Amino acid sequence: MTTTADRREDAKDQALVCLAADPAAPEIFSPVGGRPVTVLNLDDLTIGSLRVAGTPSPRSGVMIGVDRRGAVPDGVAGLFDVLLTTGHAPGKEWVCVGPGEMDAEIDGLNRRATATPFAASVFAQVLRMGASLSFDEGLILESFAYSTLLAGGEFRAWRAANPARHRGDEPERLVAVERERALLRISLNRPAAHNGLNARMRDQLAEALRVAMADPMISRILLRGEGPSFCSGGDLDEFGGATDQALAHAVRIARSVASLVHRCTDRVSVRLHGACLGAGIEIPAAAGSVTAHRDARLGLPEVGMGLIPGAGGTVTVRRRIGRHRTCYLGLSGRRLTAEEALAWGLVDGLEDDA
Repeated sequence: MTTTADRREDAKDQALVCLAADPAAPEIFSPVGGRPVTVLNLDDLTIGSLRVAGTPSPRSGVMIGVDRRGAVPDGVAGLFDVLLTTGHAPGKEWVCVGPGEMDAEIDGLNRRATATPFAASVFAQVLRMGASLSFDEGLILESFAYSTLLAGGEFRAWRAANPARHRGDEPERLVAVERERALLRISLNRPAAHNGLNARMRDQLAEALRVAMADPMISRILLRGEGPSFCSGGDLDEFGGATDQALAHAVRIARSVASLVHRCTDRVSVRLHGACLGAGIEIPAAAGSVTAHRDARLGLPEVGMGLIPGAGGTVTVRRRIGRHRTCYLGLSGRRLTAEEALAWGLVDGLEDDA
């Protein structure tokens, strides 16, 4: 039975479709126009009407399509950034949501995206644009956007609310390397910091991978982490420390661990456990084989800091689970269980022992 409230929602959705054809739509559907997120109910809109109206038109805002009936309509993937459905086994573009949980899910996405609207919009844009680029071109696009957001007000507000700490002296070597015939074991060895990836660890990891790539006798590379977590992400105490963003971008590309893993992907296996956040899943997602202990928790928290993934995630994670689920993962702040990550294809297998 259609209620008055339902009819109001239908009318609102139809009005949004018409509004999308307005020449001013790129500004209207954006943080500048006050609409960083637009939610459309797909149950009452035909795909033809969406395409004729031009929805979504060129924009910077995030477009979310909602299928409350579980019908999982075809042909909508290219029109939206996030797709939510109550249907089961809908395909990799969709995120399944319980019928009684849809409103809370939408509210959560809206709340997080409007808290950092420019980061959320840039994240969606980079994922859209990156789909047509090569692996390394996608990394360059991501890095440009990341550097831009580091200089933005949203990240400055996060940094002011979360002052950097001084951890004191640490060992010179933060990456342990061990060779056993054709196997090279590489271990992140900063356990007290949950293997937070700082610049020194990144550089040492890149060095170890370059050595492996140069030696044809090494047929297998195993990457793991010491301590309670594989890698809790980039070292938050270093975020925003660079004073020259152009130089930071150049270094980020020249020493990209994700690019190095991708170049020898068939030889690289990664074992995940504990916290696997930000760089802790962005880098592994480039590997040919990723297994996770059942205690692993995987997520992309950067949008909440006014940033986007900066260790390759808009490329590596997108290639594994698609841009829609990647966008959802970043916007929602959700941490996937190992079982959920396996079902999505973010990992390839589960292990009972770390």
